[in-house]
Amino acid sequence: QLQLVESGGGLVESGGSLRLSCAASGVALEGYRIGWFRQAPGKGREGITCTSVTIGTTYYGDSVKGRFTISRDNAKNTGYLQMNSLKPEDTAVYYCMIFYRSAIYWGQGTQVTVSS
Repeated sequence: QLQLVESGGGLVESGGSLRLSCAASGVALEGYRIGWFRQAPGKGREGITCTSVTIGTTYYGDSVKGRFTISRDNAKNTGYLQMNSLKPEDTAVYYCMIFYRSAIYWGQGTQVTVSS
């Protein structure tokens, strides 16, 4: 059974950094596109980054470009989202996702709160 579990969220001051992890089971991340979305209170889910299979081509939303970096460790079967220069408007629940056999699977989300 495919499962994604996020971790690494928390409370951080403005300008700080966090690294989110997305541990996968039931699938090898190496062969599939992965990405991160977020949802702030009262807002819809926003796609912030998505990568190709080989991470040769990566999309970043304008709101995070230059501050966030997606990566993966195939040996650990884990994806990561490095978030630097965090701002209060980055406060949201962050979800990892994978495109797998024409379907999208989501993790349960991890809360990130950035204080001003």
